[in-house]
Amino acid sequence: MAPWQHGIGRIEAFFSGEAYAPHRHDTYSIGYTIHGVQSFDYRGARSDSMPGQVIVLHPDEIHNGEAGTNDGFHYRMIYIEPSIVRDALGARATTLPFVKNAVFEDPRLLHAIHAACADMDRVLEPTALDEIAVLLADGLLANNTSIRGSVSTLIDARALDRARAYLDANLDRTVASAELEGITGQDRFSLARQFRKAYGTSPHRYLMMRRLDRARAGIASGLSLADAALVAGFSDQAHMTRRFKTNYGISPGHWQRLLAKAR
Repeated sequence: MAPWQHGIGRIEAFFSGEAYAPHRHDTYSIGYTIHGVQSFDYRGARSDSMPGQVIVLHPDEIHNGEAGTNDGFHYRMIYIEPSIVRDALGARATTLPFVKNAVFEDPRLLHAIHAACADMDRVLEPTALDEIAVLLADGLLANNTSIRGSVSTLIDARALDRARAYLDANLDRTVASAELEGITGQDRFSLARQFRKAYGTSPHRYLMMRRLDRARAGIASGLSLADAALVAGFSDQAHMTRRFKTNYGISPGHWQRLLAKAR
């Protein structure tokens, strides 16, 4: 289970047999099955989620949970407050999305869950939570045709330039969403959408990749892994290692050894 933070909860768990008695949340529950068969009763029907399938349970809906086979099931789940989804939707919808099917395949929502659970040991940074809220809200909206909107996202190039410059200048610390709102005049969710359209990624991922650039430069210059992590703005070497492996497929230590061989 990830550390507690306001507005969003994240868990990864394995269960065999009965996992949960009938209960309900006041949040959206959005997750996916990693291994096994995840079975539950929801809105008067039985559902079975297979590996890679997305699960969406709506606020205040009673459901239970159990393993569909004797092998048990392994899953990840995000619990996000409806108010965050509502704010992230902005003008795209007048009501909260409702997804009819509890289990389905959707690469957008799967991507959002992976992004939210990439580093379960740490609280999500503000810009990361903004990114995840936008991904989840847009994914829910895309699966609810009754309120699917057609609002286009315009780009304020000057505001985005200010946001990018501010991120570049503050790689070594956590950047609050309110800071970016203040310098751009955009609300955090509009900014996240515009930033992705302009630069192909979210403000948080942009910040993370620039930290990794700085870490690689530090390692290449001869810094120890621990010092490179701190100089780049990571909280410690373990944090840098997880992000490095996620983005490059190898550990920073492995990359350091490759550099040494090339010299």
